[in-house]
Amino acid sequence: MAGQNTTSTEQLKRSLFVPLFLGILLLWLGACAAPARPPHLIATVTSDPKTFNTYLATESSSRDAIAYLEAGLVTLDEDTLLPKPELAEGWEVSEDGLRYVFTLREGLRWSDGEPLTAADVDFTFNRIIFDERIPTSARDVLRIGEAGALPQVRALDERRVEFVLPEPFAPFLLQAGSPLLPKHILEPTVEQVDGQGNPLFLQTWGVDTPVQELVGAGPYVLQEYTPGQRLVYRPNPYYWKGEGIPRIERVILRIVDSEDTALLQFRSGETDVFSVRGRDFQLLKREEKRDQFTIYNLGPTLNNNFFAFNLSRARNPQTGRPFVDPVKSRWFNDLNFRRAVAHALNRQFYVESVLQGLGEIQHSVFSPASPFYLSPAEGLPTYDYDPEKARQLLLAAGYTYDAEGHLRDPDGNRVRFSLITNAGNNQREATGALIKADLARIGITVDFTPIAFNTVVQRTDSRDWETLLLGFGGGGTEPNNGSNIWRSDGRLHLFNLGDLPGNPAEGVEVSDWEREIDRIFIAGVRELDFEKRKALYDRFQVIIQEQLPQIGTFNPLVLSALRNRLQGVDPRPILGPLWNLDQLSIQDVLQER
Repeated sequence: MAGQNTTSTEQLKRSLFVPLFLGILLLWLGACAAPARPPHLIATVTSDPKTFNTYLATESSSRDAIAYLEAGLVTLDEDTLLPKPELAEGWEVSEDGLRYVFTLREGLRWSDGEPLTAADVDFTFNRIIFDERIPTSARDVLRIGEAGALPQVRALDERRVEFVLPEPFAPFLLQAGSPLLPKHILEPTVEQVDGQGNPLFLQTWGVDTPVQELVGAGPYVLQEYTPGQRLVYRPNPYYWKGEGIPRIERVILRIVDSEDTALLQFRSGETDVFSVRGRDFQLLKREEKRDQFTIYNLGPTLNNNFFAFNLSRARNPQTGRPFVDPVKSRWFNDLNFRRAVAHALNRQFYVESVLQGLGEIQHSVFSPASPFYLSPAEGLPTYDYDPEKARQLLLAAGYTYDAEGHLRDPDGNRVRFSLITNAGNNQREATGALIKADLARIGITVDFTPIAFNTVVQRTDSRDWETLLLGFGGGGTEPNNGSNIWRSDGRLHLFNLGDLPGNPAEGVEVSDWEREIDRIFIAGVRELDFEKRKALYDRFQVIIQEQLPQIGTFNPLVLSALRNRLQGVDPRPILGPLWNLDQLSIQDVLQER
């Protein structure tokens, strides 16, 4: 009996030990490895889109939301950065360079299954881009010559479309890559008008549109949009590259309140992509191997980051009142005042503190990554940090200092103005605080207020701002892509916005140097020789630096962190980290902790 009891006791111990050991082992493995995440790519954006209509979108949040949905005749070659076929299988050019005939790929379909034909190309250009009732910047960059003429476009048959140019136009192929829109869906919206006579297209594909009504030719379609939370995309079943492409079954853009929240979500393993700021680099570099991601350096950004003055002297036609307080307008339109401000900004400190040294001062409106960039060594004017020189410029212009050290203009008005930027962008918020402090050192009071990005857009559209801290996307390496910013009739000529259809202004004054820039951009697209084109745009960069309608802040390095679970990544300068999104796949591995 005793032996039987001993044996039974040992068997009981063993029966308890094995599951206990397995339980401890599983707990240990669980502590050492995080469970595999679903095969979805998850990224973040810091604001909601304002529209899903690509030809009404002016801000990055809308463009980010739309980018996966659209495609054009051409795109950029990843190796040469020259145009290559996308929806077109190719094109022919006449000997004089004035006639282009594009042939569409066979069997193209929109995301709703309807055929995509040359009629859609004709419709996109003639009925949307070229329609003066539609306030789109895409028209600005296709204007040719002094008259601002537009190409003639017509469908020749189901697959061929002809473009005839009034004169040689160097960037034409790049501009021909404008996203196509479906005629069968949108034609009624350009034919019908509202009570004010505006085409219904201006109200079409807003953020309240049911997502199933958004039709495109890009790799994805929008499956869900929950304001303030997320955008969810699924593969376009009729994408032209064929079955099984794109490979990632869902792409999710989480809408977060700030870049700091985006960082927290990336560090916790919830997201796959993060745009690394200088302040984050050392922290993330230490975690790179452990958390199985890679930080890629894509070189200088093509963006133009700036502090701008509102130089408008125009009036609101409804009220007859100036858009900008005339007292402040006199300061902003005083070149010595603008130059004094430029010398007062310690921009190298901004690079070191905000970017942690991972970037450089932005002197030119073109990035060093652009082949058209003019460096200080080649003759670009610059403004070194020199507060004493700033004060001397102001004193020479008739400004004075009161007993409290506040700057007073020649009429005795205290120099005080507002500065706005978009809230949630930590780099701009930090830079704005530094600008405020720097200008206080020369007696200028700045009321700095970060506000919602969509509010910034509304304020700039209505000319209701004094100074502005913002950035424009680089627009690629073609200078004419920025013509809607730099030409005096451009829709993004923010520092002196003109009298525009749908956005009128009375008494707009265009300076001689703005008119010279207009002439440069007209000549620049006529010139086919690269060196001669560069000489024209060199002069443009010099004018901006001499006149300072805006002052560059800094040009950060583009640093992108991507999870190693993303297979096929090939980050490229200018194109970005996910330029080949439709070719990527996801392979999860256990993440060691």
